[in-house]
Amino acid sequence: MMESKKQIGYIGTYTKSESEGIYAFSLNTETGKITDIKLAAKIDNPTYLAISSDNQHLYSVIKEGEAGGVASFKILEDHLEGINKRVSIGAPPCHVSLDPKISTIYSANYHKGTVESFLIDRKDRSISPASSVIKHQSSEADKIPHTHYAAPTPDGKYIIAVDLGLDQMMIYDINEGLLKEKNRFSVKSGSGPRHLVFHPNGNYIYVMTEFSSEVITFRYDSKAANLTPLQTISTIPNDFHENNQGSAIHISSDGRYVYAGNRGHNSIAVFGVVPDSGELKFVEHTSTEGNWPRDFALDPTEKFIVASNQNSNNLALFSRDQITGKLTLLQSDISVPEPVCVKFLKSIEK
Repeated sequence: MMESKKQIGYIGTYTKSESEGIYAFSLNTETGKITDIKLAAKIDNPTYLAISSDNQHLYSVIKEGEAGGVASFKILEDHLEGINKRVSIGAPPCHVSLDPKISTIYSANYHKGTVESFLIDRKDRSISPASSVIKHQSSEADKIPHTHYAAPTPDGKYIIAVDLGLDQMMIYDINEGLLKEKNRFSVKSGSGPRHLVFHPNGNYIYVMTEFSSEVITFRYDSKAANLTPLQTISTIPNDFHENNQGSAIHISSDGRYVYAGNRGHNSIAVFGVVPDSGELKFVEHTSTEGNWPRDFALDPTEKFIVASNQNSNNLALFSRDQITGKLTLLQSDISVPEPVCVKFLKSIEK
């Protein structure tokens, strides 16, 4: 079976200025070029996306007037066909995720400080009404809940929510879409945990912090739903003293390299994973050739990385050395309005 030379991706955006919604694009892995950028679905503020494991459906954040929530789409060859949406009064969520079985969607709402779960209809993949709405609470007056991430653990037993405002991570039991808190963990006050990624072996978690610009490594014990801190490492140079806010974090499927985004320093920090301990070793910083890299993605071949520069309205494409983990710029003049996140369809074999 030969690997397809054409990879299809989707871009979630803000629609505060020129953007009209979700955009699609093609990455030619033979020429190393991104082309065919076009509007795939007209929708307000689809800032974060999740694609089903069978490449048939896409789920998105949506803003609708004074309400916000999640929307479902069928992926067609030339556009996204809307299925349904679930919205409620108030600000939209900032993150959505799916379980591998495509049975449940989870959302994290920064402004409301909530985690929500929605069952997905098995026949038409529409979104059912919310099964659980968990509102985070704080006993400290200066701590305001701001949930920024919620996604299933690789073992499928729990979801982990990351709360930037509380400097905490919560582990929830899952029962047919119903969530119940199992455990919670605090990080250094003021660090602002934002996103996390699991090592492919399931034993380590890497948490990106927004305010302290660090990656915190934890050992994950699935049986006890427990996290043990192992290491904290900076994502910016010691001599960089301007404003920086950590953004996204991703890991290669072989578990050898972790990539962390910096908004302000406008870079991707590359780290090698020490096999025996799971700890990180700094490799390099690579400029994202734009302003405020909100997120980035490895393509299905993992030979490329695409970064989305929100404030300069451009994508940047890099080749990735799979041996050293290092990035080389290929293209930075890829115009996309207000890009936030990039998601690829799974690799298609022919």
